[in-house]
Amino acid sequence: MSSTPQRNLLLVVFWMAGTLLSFSAIALSIRALHGALTVFEILALRNVGGLIILAAMMVLAPDPSQRIRPAKPFVHAMRNTIHFGGQALWAYGLTVLPLATVFAIEFTTPTWVAIFAVLFLGERMTRSRVAALVFGFLGVLVILRPGFDSFRPEALAVAAAAICFGVQQTTTKFLTTSNSTWTIMLWMNVVQLPLNLAANVVMGEPAWFAGKLDVAQWLPLLGIGVCGFTAHYCLTNAFRHGDAIVVTPIDFLRVPLIGVIGWLVYAEQPEPAVLLGAAIVVSGVLINVYAESRPRT
Repeated sequence: MSSTPQRNLLLVVFWMAGTLLSFSAIALSIRALHGALTVFEILALRNVGGLIILAAMMVLAPDPSQRIRPAKPFVHAMRNTIHFGGQALWAYGLTVLPLATVFAIEFTTPTWVAIFAVLFLGERMTRSRVAALVFGFLGVLVILRPGFDSFRPEALAVAAAAICFGVQQTTTKFLTTSNSTWTIMLWMNVVQLPLNLAANVVMGEPAWFAGKLDVAQWLPLLGIGVCGFTAHYCLTNAFRHGDAIVVTPIDFLRVPLIGVIGWLVYAEQPEPAVLLGAAIVVSGVLINVYAESRPRT
């Protein structure tokens, strides 16, 4: 009887280790490619990598759930368009802000998920969700410090990205009842690839940017192409094998991990206000996760 929980915990830790490493690799890859490529070119390469991996999965491990035709196509289109905007804002933030700051602000996403779930999925607004909203708002104010000399307007882009990610995760939850993970990820890349290419052209860049690629960039190119896929794949599997109260606290390790990476690679010193704000945001989310995991009487 005791082996099953242990086995599930080991699987959660395994998949979350992949999640943490994947998101960190994405951040480093975007930083490494910035300057040689635009944000939209980097994200387009991420889409191409995802499509290649999904095609390989269909050939090497065919499954009846791998349906090309999606259910609820309008929701797919809305989800992926908003997610496209969020990813562009998040990637921009990685190029102008300390890595720990970007990841700390991003952790307000669960608060937005709770709000959108109430508005669009008919879920209840509980006291714990209100607490997560309040803590998230206070935490972001501490990180951004509006009105102070240390305020960085660029951080507002990451705050907006977190709202977009909240919409994306809420609609993902809605789509999982009628679409497989493979189908959802397929259409995420199919929709976002032309959006990234079109946005790149609007910026005055050529539609065909392969000439910018250099063999010396193979490591960050591999990181953005592969880890852009594995980050979401690993996180999905972690939730499949464990409850949110187990998965979410592990995911919060992204902030100290990326802080250490930023310190070692870029000599970035995490600001005390960022760490304090991140702790406030995490506290609110943990309160909500704990309350949601308790059996209702």
